[in-house]
Amino acid sequence: MQRLPVIAIAGLACENSTFTPSRTLAAAFHPKRGAAIFEKHDFLQPGTFLADAAIWKGTLIGHALPGGIVERSSYESLVEEIVSRLFEICNSLDRPLDGLWFDIHGAMSVEGLDDVEYILLSQIREVIGPTTIVSASMDLHGNVSQDLLHQLDLVTCYRTAPHVDVRETRERACRNLLTVLGEKKGERPWKAWIPIPILLPGEMTSTRDEPAKSIYAAVTEVEKEDGVLDASVWVGYAWADEPRNRAVAVVTGYNLPTIITGAETLAKNFWSARHAFKFVAPTGSLSACLDKAATPNAGRPFFISDSGDNPTAGGSGDVTWSLQQILTRSDIARPDGPRLIYASIPAPQAIENVCAAGHGATITVTAGADVDDVHAGPVTFTGRVHAIKHNDPHARVEFVLHISNTNVFVILTQLRKPYHKEHDFTDLDLRPREADIVVVKIGYLEPELWDMARGGDWMLALTPGGVDQDLKRLGHRKIVRPMWPLDDEGSFGDVDLEARIVLMSDQVGG
Repeated sequence: MQRLPVIAIAGLACENSTFTPSRTLAAAFHPKRGAAIFEKHDFLQPGTFLADAAIWKGTLIGHALPGGIVERSSYESLVEEIVSRLFEICNSLDRPLDGLWFDIHGAMSVEGLDDVEYILLSQIREVIGPTTIVSASMDLHGNVSQDLLHQLDLVTCYRTAPHVDVRETRERACRNLLTVLGEKKGERPWKAWIPIPILLPGEMTSTRDEPAKSIYAAVTEVEKEDGVLDASVWVGYAWADEPRNRAVAVVTGYNLPTIITGAETLAKNFWSARHAFKFVAPTGSLSACLDKAATPNAGRPFFISDSGDNPTAGGSGDVTWSLQQILTRSDIARPDGPRLIYASIPAPQAIENVCAAGHGATITVTAGADVDDVHAGPVTFTGRVHAIKHNDPHARVEFVLHISNTNVFVILTQLRKPYHKEHDFTDLDLRPREADIVVVKIGYLEPELWDMARGGDWMLALTPGGVDQDLKRLGHRKIVRPMWPLDDEGSFGDVDLEARIVLMSDQVGG
């Protein structure tokens, strides 16, 4: 009877802006260990096809809300535990570990380190050795350096933005791993890698819209070719300043000419479309967005993306600049003004007083700018406590203030939280579908909000913060130049979009 392969699971996933002053600590990763990993990734629970095809061993995984760069000591403490758990697993076997699923995002930044996923996998390789087949699943906003790919055997990423194929991508990474260990009997696939000198925010590369829609449709066509195991395109992560940050195409498989052709097709598709990328919604200054939203004929609800401080892209979430601008608008901040919901701003120091005062009380609160005070300081306002919610998994405590003498409702939190779903609002006795204006710290709208905006209207406000959509305003210094659209067309010359074959130590050129 053929023995089942033994596969370990490890990884740390976060998206970190190097332009955000906050720091991400170990607790933010909400580490899962051992059996708890299979509760998160339920497609590996007993009785499923993937689970029954191998012996899966969980070490430690962590998925953190995007934010500022990871504190070095926090990173090292998590890595130490991953390495220790892998040592235990490897020492318990009478043979090398067959495989490892590397569960990452691809845009993690750590104090004092560049290309940290490569560094992490190098440390893991020191334990598991060079023969273990490693398969990574990633966000398409991650980064794939040549060094990282050298340590990997397989890699894949999401094919949608907003990401509605997260589970599918992780399953594909595990399925590809089992294919190599099973029918391919451990034979390593070839890997064709092409860096593309483009660095764009996700808000210009949504797969809902062209040209990204067609670029990603071509990925599945390349994958259908005989001898291709996986095809992927990464947009890259625009808000970190490291040499690896850029778009990349990777195709893996067993037919070398086919994977080269596939990778070059995907890379050329991306590069040739560079002039066609545009924002997913009409854009403007916050003032321009509010001007339009406040007009009587504006669609309702009218969503405004406060994009510069988006916590799901790496913003600190506590920039007060936009909220302060809203509260100075005489056409909005008045008793008979439009019903406006603002989500959200942290106010951890106010939590105790608000909870003591209770629902319906009128209270004065100071909020925001604890971390990111570059663009504006804390904001102080008075209002009636409209709702209080405890034990939120992200915010811990949330409350809503109905600002005095206005029709403005501000969501305040103990810890920063993204507001992506309708129940995030209705749980706080807010009805976004019935509001006039909803301002959310987000870039492109997640599916439920997008659905609401389709019945109303939407603009993306180009606001300041650690994930500013105006990349030139941020000032990248370490990325490889020239880079589109940061540099003029004349800076590029002939762009090299030929595939590089990235080898493992036991492969030879073909």
